[in-house]
Amino acid sequence: MHSPGNSRRKFMKTVGLGTAALALSRRVLASKATAETPAPRPNILWISTEDISPDLGCYGDPYAVTPNLDRFAAQGTRYSNAFAHAGVCAPARSGIITGMYPTTIGTNPMRCSGVPPAEVSCFTEYLRAAGYYCTNNVKTDYQFAPPMTAWDDSSRTAHWRNRGAGQPFFSVINLTITHESQIRTTNPQRLDQLATLGPDEQHDPARAQLPPYYPDTPIVRRDWARYYDLITLMDKEVAAILRQLEDDGLAEDTIVWFWGDHGRGLPRAKRWIYDSGLQVPLMVRVPEKFRQWAHPTDPEALRPGAVSDDLVSFIDFGPTVLSLAGVPVPGHMQGQPFLGGQQAEAREYIFAARDRMDEAYDLIRAVRDKRYKYIRNFMPHLTYGQDIDYMNQMPTMQEMRRLNAAGELKGPEKQYFRPAKPIEELYDIIADPHEVQNLADDPQYGDVLQRMGRVLLGWMKDTGDVGLIPELDFDEMKRPGDVFEVTGEPRFAPQKKRFSRAVTVTISCATPGASIAYRTDGKEDKTGWRLYHEPVTLRPGQALLAQATRLGFTDSPVARYRMGDAVPAADPASRPARPHWREGLDQTDLLERLLAIKALDGADAGLRFVDINEDGFDDTVFSNDEQYSIHLFESMKTGWSREILSGLRGQKDAKDELPMIVRKDGTNNGFWVHSRHLWWQNEQTVPLILQLHL
Repeated sequence: MHSPGNSRRKFMKTVGLGTAALALSRRVLASKATAETPAPRPNILWISTEDISPDLGCYGDPYAVTPNLDRFAAQGTRYSNAFAHAGVCAPARSGIITGMYPTTIGTNPMRCSGVPPAEVSCFTEYLRAAGYYCTNNVKTDYQFAPPMTAWDDSSRTAHWRNRGAGQPFFSVINLTITHESQIRTTNPQRLDQLATLGPDEQHDPARAQLPPYYPDTPIVRRDWARYYDLITLMDKEVAAILRQLEDDGLAEDTIVWFWGDHGRGLPRAKRWIYDSGLQVPLMVRVPEKFRQWAHPTDPEALRPGAVSDDLVSFIDFGPTVLSLAGVPVPGHMQGQPFLGGQQAEAREYIFAARDRMDEAYDLIRAVRDKRYKYIRNFMPHLTYGQDIDYMNQMPTMQEMRRLNAAGELKGPEKQYFRPAKPIEELYDIIADPHEVQNLADDPQYGDVLQRMGRVLLGWMKDTGDVGLIPELDFDEMKRPGDVFEVTGEPRFAPQKKRFSRAVTVTISCATPGASIAYRTDGKEDKTGWRLYHEPVTLRPGQALLAQATRLGFTDSPVARYRMGDAVPAADPASRPARPHWREGLDQTDLLERLLAIKALDGADAGLRFVDINEDGFDDTVFSNDEQYSIHLFESMKTGWSREILSGLRGQKDAKDELPMIVRKDGTNNGFWVHSRHLWWQNEQTVPLILQLHL
């Protein structure tokens, strides 16, 4: 086991300093292109839609009715291997907006409240600093409050048409009509809208081609057909947006993306990290004049009707937009540009994660190349079919549960309700696109299994995956006492300009990683704030307002300065009171130890279960019990003692609240895991000690 210092250096090399050389090479490439020809400033438009897989005509789906998207695909490049890093919206969007894996910055459990490291910002801030007008209409859902510095306008009226004259724009329009909730909606307005579809646009449930893991019943077919009807409605909305671009004469000046925010909103798709939950449509239309810029090595890859099988991950989206805009990609970002002057080499793998989904805890990781998908279930004792109230409202889910209770499911239909999951899953995606034939136990795929498992474990280590830390304890690590830190109030440093009545004001904030928004019009509306990135010129009579924000913190109070005002001294109390959780975690080997423990799942690893009685250790032994992962994780999920997190090993917690203590034994050949209470197979609570020989 290497030292905590080595662990931290390895992590920083991987997610920060290790990418500095790549970032430098990107900047050099971009500067060379700029030296030869002025960097173009294309407009960039994202049209995203919710909860769809590549279920479109242009992806070869004969059931789909999507003429507008099919036409759009024929005008641009269609990506056949684009994937979310999470099968649900909030963790997926957290990675998109930051260019970082949520498992690294601590934003992977669904509906959590993250506190990312100081260097992490919304990628749109770099665009704004470069002069782009950035709008979002309207969903954010980042797992942290969207900072006021991220967008010029994030509202239902946000639009590129509100920008300044000649200003390049980056605009996001998010369509919600395909959301999971709309499949089961009874809203009269939506039902009336669906009724407007013509006979050749409506999807006949009888013609639906269901995946093999769904029971073939009228209810399931009805949901499947409704899902496709909604896609057809969405197709019309995309056409309306593209017409606006044409009407404004901007089509030849704008790079347009269309993509889905994760897989279809049906059971075993959304929320899961099978391809049905991860694979999304992605199409990019690049006007001819930008193709050399967007793909310097092969502009023909962006010709009309082109298809790319390159692996693309959501965390690549932000860096790619920066690359297309000619903005240097920050070195800390884990995503890599697949277009633009800073284009990286094609990926060999994409990675994905599933943690808590609403009220249901789970812990799953996956890695995929162009042929194989490897899945590691870190809580294998849990069934796939956990109860999630929101998901249970879907008629298909209700039908599956009804048939399961009646014992009427067969074949792959039953897999979802198995009482436990396999520790490992391996699928040949080409031969088995629905991922129902697990090859993990097939000896002829042993080399593939080992390779993919090794790659996944390496990714978890190198990116500092925090998923194995129980969420309640991680919440306490990142925000002790659930108390939000407050971003320091902005400070003003005015300097009078020579031969002018104006002053130049520099604005700063003591909080590391803070961004500053400002305005000089005296208003405090939600929109209209500018991103501070260079000194502000203030003229007589103007008042300067500034507010500082940091991801995961509470915004500072609004500070005001008018020319001639006295500048107050800095308030030391405004500085953050504690170091960031990542700094403390990277000083320990906790993540490596947790992975080492879980590496023993399913293996004969010399485990001893020892009963604890009042006289000390009883030599009762449950050796190499195949259910030991249940014992370990039932204890892990109910809470670790704070001693683990603070680094004080081997101290017995006096509280009777399911503590666990992990320490290395004196022989350097194992760990002791002590839990005063642990669920046993007879559903009684017994105290146990587990020794793991590593």
